[in-house]
Amino acid sequence: MTATEVSFDLHTHHERCGHASGCIEEYVTSAISKGLDYIGISDHSPYFYSENDHLYPGIAMPISQFDHYIKEVLGLKEKYASDIHVLLGMESDFFELHQPPYQNIIDRYPFDYVIGSVHYVNDVNIFTRGRWDQFSEEEAILEKKEYYRLIQQSAKSGMFQILGHIDAMKGFYPAFSDIPAQKEIDDTLRIIGEEEVAIEVNTSGKMKDVGGWYPSHEILERALFHGVDITFGSDAHVPERVGDDFENVKKVLKDIGFTRMVYFVEREKREVRL
Repeated sequence: MTATEVSFDLHTHHERCGHASGCIEEYVTSAISKGLDYIGISDHSPYFYSENDHLYPGIAMPISQFDHYIKEVLGLKEKYASDIHVLLGMESDFFELHQPPYQNIIDRYPFDYVIGSVHYVNDVNIFTRGRWDQFSEEEAILEKKEYYRLIQQSAKSGMFQILGHIDAMKGFYPAFSDIPAQKEIDDTLRIIGEEEVAIEVNTSGKMKDVGGWYPSHEILERALFHGVDITFGSDAHVPERVGDDFENVKKVLKDIGFTRMVYFVEREKREVRL
């Protein structure tokens, strides 16, 4: 399906995750006020592999809240059907050793899409300040290569329609971009293209030390070369950021050479011409 002049934001969070503010309905009404056609609700998945209901408070919602989350989004989808398309999504952590419990959840619910994100490398959160201080140059290269190996595996898993913020490790460590691993990045983009998974332009980097967007302009250029589909997500953790920089992202993508963006409804890829 081809659509023109469709505006959307597929990456938003809310207060259940413990580090965002505002209820889901506030994100929906913010999207309506900004004239968006589609708003995706994609809060952080609970740690489904754990027997602990709330393994990491402040990072993701408890497992016991997940059904309530689903029901609330589906209720808002119906409530606001005449004003905006509300999409049921989830930002799911990708853990190489814990795929089955996440796959079971993905199969069980009527998601429009699932964003797969690598937030942990060698069991340490990618946004942990100071994690790079202990590394030699060689160890830093290995850490970056491992990050992209995990992203490759997430693309191959078949679990996700979208991969989230694929260079977000630079968030609190801008020098990450200068660590040499070009072959691994290129291999990752090739695999993503072959697997027909989309990546997002995520504008939340502006909220961290690095500033700007994920991924970098250079990675987007290589993504175009490898035929990777691009979608958009503000990664809003406050309602006011819904749709942040959407029009600018479209312009930059067009300048790079992209001719379309994509979004997902009932896990079906739809495109927007640029």
